[in-house]
Amino acid sequence: RRHRRRAMSTATRSGVVHALSGTTDVRRRRRHNTRARTQRTCKTTTTTTTTRAAASAQDDASGGVENVVIIGSGPAGYTAAIYAGRANLRPLVFEGFQAGGVPGGQLMTTTEVENFPGFPEGITGPDLMDKMRKQAERWGAVMHTEDVETVDFSTRPFTIRSSDREVKANSVILATGATAKRLGIPAEQTLWSKGISACAICDGASPIFKDEEVAVVGGGDTATEEAVYLTKYCKHVHLLVRGPTMRASKAMQDRVIQHKGITVHYNTECVDALPNSKGLLGSLKLRDTANGDERRLNVKGLFYGIGHTPNSKIYGNQIELDSAGYVVVKDGSKTSLEGVFSAGDLHDQEYRQAITAAGSGCMAAITVERYLTENNLLIEYHQSKQKAQPASKTVEDAEPEAEDSETFDIEATKHYGQFALRKLYHESDRVLMVMYSSPTCGPCRRLKPMLDKVVQEYDSKVHYVEIDIVADPEIAEAAGVAGTPTTQIFYKKERLKVLSGVKMKSEYREVIESAIGAPAPATEAPAPVAPEPVGASSGKR
Repeated sequence: RRHRRRAMSTATRSGVVHALSGTTDVRRRRRHNTRARTQRTCKTTTTTTTTRAAASAQDDASGGVENVVIIGSGPAGYTAAIYAGRANLRPLVFEGFQAGGVPGGQLMTTTEVENFPGFPEGITGPDLMDKMRKQAERWGAVMHTEDVETVDFSTRPFTIRSSDREVKANSVILATGATAKRLGIPAEQTLWSKGISACAICDGASPIFKDEEVAVVGGGDTATEEAVYLTKYCKHVHLLVRGPTMRASKAMQDRVIQHKGITVHYNTECVDALPNSKGLLGSLKLRDTANGDERRLNVKGLFYGIGHTPNSKIYGNQIELDSAGYVVVKDGSKTSLEGVFSAGDLHDQEYRQAITAAGSGCMAAITVERYLTENNLLIEYHQSKQKAQPASKTVEDAEPEAEDSETFDIEATKHYGQFALRKLYHESDRVLMVMYSSPTCGPCRRLKPMLDKVVQEYDSKVHYVEIDIVADPEIAEAAGVAGTPTTQIFYKKERLKVLSGVKMKSEYREVIESAIGAPAPATEAPAPVAPEPVGASSGKR
């Protein structure tokens, strides 16, 4: 395969020289390229046949050491996985879980992405990440939805320990990105997820904000995008900009200024928030940064869009970081430690765009392949024909439909809508798991397949029902749901637990087992669960 690469590389360079000199005949080039594609197809077919028979031998040759482990997801991690997979490296990806946000990174909490090439009508952040993830899986990437807890770069191969496993790797790509900052006002201790949030796309559809006035803090693209998004649900949005101007792109500035549902407050900072009689956010205490004057603003919601902090603490002093905690890189993606590479917002302080993060993921993967080849460490895992086929649409991709008296079947395990919830609450003799979601909620997309696996483990002992808080807002309001995803677990009409955000599967299992008295499945050890109020922080970002 390496010989083939050299030949292709030489042919490519030759083609470039001819093209620049203007001496190459177009038709001759086309015929040559057609023959080359045919030859490459034949060679790939032969290689596929050989490697299927030798797959176990390759695993033995690796000695249980991965070619490359990618820590983190998002556009940087998924793109690195795509390129590493196409290079037959079979990358192992730790997508993350709660540290730094849900798998898929910051785009999982982004509304419309309008500047990513190839989507002229725009695409939501969660949709874009779903497509990237599927593409990475298509090319052989192995995904683990787990947090990496420790890394050891002091010995080779490197050791990476997650919440569920320990792996060794000859190279590592760091793509842990950055986490949304908080203001640090006193009210965050009591009003977080009770009106204060760092994720408009996750919590904006909540009934407590519907037809109410809310505020967004920040002057960049994140804040302006959230302000525009919130106008879909809220009566009016106040954008609080600390300085005299916004830092957002000109297109987003124009959109905000021209929007009748948004008022921009320049030279304004939020110093605290006050609750109303129900214990939810009622008003903000604002200060004019130019003259120091203070005033009150009555709002029911406060959303943050004020920048990010790099998720680099896990690496400690094993690699070089700058004073702000960003990874120091050279030659595109190389860190201070040979064999460890960086991609995305973990080192990018200037551009911080989805497209630049994806580009740096590509660079890191290509550099990893060269590093492994030069050091005689590369073990190739060739793609089979089956894996190279486009992913087909599954049953899970279909949109669920709310049930009614004709379609409801109590013997079924999974249900959707308020009719099913009412019937199950009164008639089910199983544990009842209710998951509240919203159409644009990125973390909900990651939680649904996790809960599917948990429910399947208990077969006929659990009923599961999903409630869309946009379609059934009165149900969500009655249940006290202030953000999505929120999971409530009942047994015999008693509410056992409320789990806000995305949790480990073991936490859901433990609640189920406490009701039915069954031992935990062997796949994960149960973790202790602390009591948590309905509006507890979900750690979505």
